[in-house]
Amino acid sequence: MNEKTDLRVPVLIVGGSLVGLSASLFLSRLGVRHLLVEKHANTSTHPRGRGNNVRTMELFRTAGAEQLIRDAASVLEDNHGILQAGSLTGDDQEWLFKEIDPGGGLARFSPSGWCLCSQNDLEPVLVTHARDQGSELRFSSELLTFEQDADGVTAVVKDRETGEHTTVRADYLVAADGPRSPIREQLRIGQSGPGDLFHNVSITFRSRQLASVVGDRRFIVCYLTNPEADGALLPVDNEEQWVFHAPWQPDRGETLEDFSDERCAEHIRRAVGAPGLDVEITGKAPWHAAERVAERYGSGRVFLAGDSAHEMSPTGAFGSNTGIQDAHNLAWKLAAVIAGEAGPGLLGTYEAERLPVAKATSARASARSGEHSHPGYAGSPGPTGGRKGGMLTVALGYRYLRGAVLGTDPSLPVVPEGMGLAGEPGTRAPHMWVERGGVRLSTLDLYEQSFVLLCDAGHPEWRAAALRAAERLKVRLEAFTIGSGAGADLEPANEADWSAAHGTSPEGAVLVRPDGFVAWRSEDGVADAEATLYEALTTLLHRD
Repeated sequence: MNEKTDLRVPVLIVGGSLVGLSASLFLSRLGVRHLLVEKHANTSTHPRGRGNNVRTMELFRTAGAEQLIRDAASVLEDNHGILQAGSLTGDDQEWLFKEIDPGGGLARFSPSGWCLCSQNDLEPVLVTHARDQGSELRFSSELLTFEQDADGVTAVVKDRETGEHTTVRADYLVAADGPRSPIREQLRIGQSGPGDLFHNVSITFRSRQLASVVGDRRFIVCYLTNPEADGALLPVDNEEQWVFHAPWQPDRGETLEDFSDERCAEHIRRAVGAPGLDVEITGKAPWHAAERVAERYGSGRVFLAGDSAHEMSPTGAFGSNTGIQDAHNLAWKLAAVIAGEAGPGLLGTYEAERLPVAKATSARASARSGEHSHPGYAGSPGPTGGRKGGMLTVALGYRYLRGAVLGTDPSLPVVPEGMGLAGEPGTRAPHMWVERGGVRLSTLDLYEQSFVLLCDAGHPEWRAAALRAAERLKVRLEAFTIGSGAGADLEPANEADWSAAHGTSPEGAVLVRPDGFVAWRSEDGVADAEATLYEALTTLLHRD
């Protein structure tokens, strides 16, 4: 066995799927050197994990990857609705919804939108873009062991192609190693929740005739409810490539070997309602739907993200989105601590903020499976009610009630009943179109590299005070005045009232975190703005 030692990085990421790759991209954007190791030789080849919600696309927008992802997903850009049908040839058909964003109302809240991009198309984009940003990604590299002490983590990584072992010393380890996470197991972190919900076999197949059966019904997914051949049909290219999710009952002794090509092809024909349909099976992959959330989001210098921290029913595509947003939340906190801008206590807010979101979201995902009668799911719709109920609110409107936020009400629910995003601390900061030096951008485009303070152009004392407080603390911060006229840094489009949109007054100010969440706001002026902001930043960054 060859030994190589002394590879030193601030952060080691274990797992190179959507969440690990996103964590790598976000860390690189923040200038944090790291190493990602992934045991598989390449990215995913199976079309799954397709729904990227609006909040995830906002994060990729800020990271410079949104258009690259939309280009990779262009073949499905016209697919929007979810159809439920006894078959595709019968009369028993109902659109659960026909448009993701009917009427274009989402534009009020975000500069981005939903994007249907399969994991096998998205991951290569993230690999290329992350490497362009300076990420070091090693595939065919498997974590063998890790140990942590008060100062860091020591891990042994095996190159699966050469057999070479490398000892890696890191300040922190991010475990994005999936639902069966060996890292979580070694940390002895338990899980709560109902557990397994149902099991499916995902079948990829080629059919040249199916497009004519589908016709102009450009669905994201069609739930086919024939009790003798139920399942979910998903287009890959709307022409020849398709995916079918067939229920699998391993608890009744059914094995993967039972899913022969012949059985799968005949099941698809019966489900679609086209007995003579040409079906060529090209691949099969089992997957398990579950509702579980880790009891802790890490231990010491090791943090869980994505499926290692939570499993969710696939209905609504909440799982990967929640994981990517985990990575984004953790990335700016790691960057602040590693740079010496924040105390280690800031990392404790990762669990305080993300664990409640995972619990609320996983419950909603299971309820959605019941509402959509997802094949294989035996549960009933949850108390949220209504087939459309809460999708956008869960995806975009969740809030942090405890953590690196000031002025929140911990008694409120994590997911509100309706969309607000009006500048309350703990919520994603409002989206407004503004102009900066003649360039049109969203206020959300300002939030990535540092804290940002917004104040009225008529009260520039807030900006000066914020910059002085940040300089005293040696913390990265940008401050912008908003208004019309030559003295304003940002000019709202369409004469929008920025202070009203952010729940403050022209005399007040809003402090936004690098991840775009409101950390603090003052609804009115204060006697000593510098002292007020200095205290707020000190508390938020655990500098006491």
